[in-house]
Amino acid sequence: MLTLKEINVENFWDIISLDVAEYQSDLLVSNAVSIAQSKVQPECIPLAIYNNETPVGFLMYCIDGDDNEYWLYRIMIDKNHQSKGYGRKAMDQLLEIIKQDKSRNKVFLGVDIAGVASIKLYESIGFKFNGQVFGKEHIMVLEY
Repeated sequence: MLTLKEINVENFWDIISLDVAEYQSDLLVSNAVSIAQSKVQPECIPLAIYNNETPVGFLMYCIDGDDNEYWLYRIMIDKNHQSKGYGRKAMDQLLEIIKQDKSRNKVFLGVDIAGVASIKLYESIGFKFNGQVFGKEHIMVLEY
């Protein structure tokens, strides 16, 4: 069973040791940097992705201070656990959490267009490109 869990002293080292495949390494920031970011940007919420008791990934989301909207800042599945549906299940669970906040109806994320598998995942959930580009990141939005 896939679950999202708080990152704490017991699982910190397991989560920062997760890594993507070599060809994906340029597509996202490390989990350690993301967790550090959450300490200086307390609006960021980092979560570990577990399959039963095994850590398989990481995600981080927030209500962004610039536009006051939900953003998915990071999601990764460890190279040893990819192609098992964990990314989709984690996204579904995160969206359930976000949708409990009835004051908003959008979620944004930025994606490097080289991340073809990520784009396919996001599009299958309903995210669409909105035409904005920030550096290498093309912005996608899900309206619900």
